Amino acid sequence: MTAITTHVLDTARGKPAAGIPVTLSAQTSEGWVELGRGRTDADGRVANLMPAGALRATTFRLRFDLTDYSTFYPFVEITFTPQDDRHHHVPLLLSPFGYSTYRGS
Repeated sequence: MTAITTHVLDTARGKPAAGIPVTLSAQTSEGWVELGRGRTDADGRVANLMPAGALRATTFRLRFDLTDYSTFYPFVEITFTPQDDRHHHVPLLLSPFGYSTYRGS
């Protein structure tokens, strides 16, 4: 796995969501193990959350802490299983009462 990145966009405001804490975890036989964490920058992005030599996993989880950003959703979790070792970009699109995600490029 070369990289896992994310990008948070506020579709209601039409701008990036800055300052959102993001945690990357991997599923293991003992449960979830944290691999990395960061905050979205002014452009709503978090650079590679996958540290060098990190645990290889079949399933990952991105957790976005929205307690200071949104009152309806305190957090969003995106769980995904990569199909290859390429760079994986997993964006989150936010609105006041909904969210969506997709496999970015």
